[in-house]
Amino acid sequence: MPFTTLIDVDSLAALAGPAVLLDCRFDLSLPDAGRRAYAAGHIPGARYADLNLDLSSPVTSASGRHPLPRPDVLADFFAAAGIGDQGQVIAYDDANGSFAARAWWLLRWLGKAPVAVLDGGFKAWVAAGGAVEVGEPAPAADGAKPPFTVRLRPDSVLTSADVQRALADPRRLLVDARAAERFAGTVEPLDRVAGHVPGAVNHPFTANLREDGRFQPLGELRRRWLTRLGGTEPSDAILMCGSGVTACHNILAMTSAGLPGGKLYAGSWSEWIRDPERPVAREA
Repeated sequence: MPFTTLIDVDSLAALAGPAVLLDCRFDLSLPDAGRRAYAAGHIPGARYADLNLDLSSPVTSASGRHPLPRPDVLADFFAAAGIGDQGQVIAYDDANGSFAARAWWLLRWLGKAPVAVLDGGFKAWVAAGGAVEVGEPAPAADGAKPPFTVRLRPDSVLTSADVQRALADPRRLLVDARAAERFAGTVEPLDRVAGHVPGAVNHPFTANLREDGRFQPLGELRRRWLTRLGGTEPSDAILMCGSGVTACHNILAMTSAGLPGGKLYAGSWSEWIRDPERPVAREA
C-alpha cells in the first residue's frame, strides 16, 4: 500500500518494496546543524536534503527567506538522491515534521507520488529501536540517476499578487502557521517587520501535534481543521507562515485529515513585507 501523507515507524520498518528516504533535519539558527546530525547518524540509506541549499533557491531582494527552487534544479536534486518516477519516498526530520513537510510538498508540486512524512521523525525511529548508520550511502555504481518526470502542479502555489487579489474574495481564507505571538506581532525573531497579513487567521502548525511530536489522530486533526476553516472549502484555503516551510505542515495535516486542496503562499510573511506598500496588521 503506498503512503501519501504520513507513515508511522512500524509501517516504515515493515515497508515492502524499495523506498528512498530523505533526512530533512535542519535548524534555522544553525544552518549546518542538520547535516552534522545526519553525519552523526541517520536512518539507513537516507540521503540528506538541506532546507537552504536543496529545498530552496537563493534569496533575492523581492523574495522571502526560502524561495521555491526552480523545478528543473529541484528535480535534478531529487533524481541524484535516488528518487525516480517509481517507488515510495519517505521524508523525516527531528522538528515535528516541519522540514520534512516542505520536502513532501515540493515532491507533490513536481507531481511525484507516493511520498509521505515519518510521523514522529528520527526521534520516534530511534526510540523504537530502529537501526542507525553513519556516513553517506554509496552512490550508484554507474553514477546513473533514475528518471524523474516533472508533472508540475502550478495551481498548488500562489504568489503575493495572487494573495492580494484573494483577500477581496470572501470565499478565500488565509491561514498563518506561525506561533500566536508572531502572528500578533508582539514577538518577531526572524523578520524585520512584525505582524500579519490583514484578514489572515492564525493556526500554529504545532496545533497539528501531540505532546510527543507526533501528529494528532486523524479524527482530531479533521475536527480542528473544520473548525478553523469555518465553512471555507479546503481548496479555497491559502496556507502561509514565515517563509513557506511550516505552512506545508498545515497542508500535510489538512490532506491527512481528508481535506486536500489547500494552496501554499510560498513567499509568505518574509516576502509580503518586502514591499512597504503591502498592508500589515498587529494585535493590541
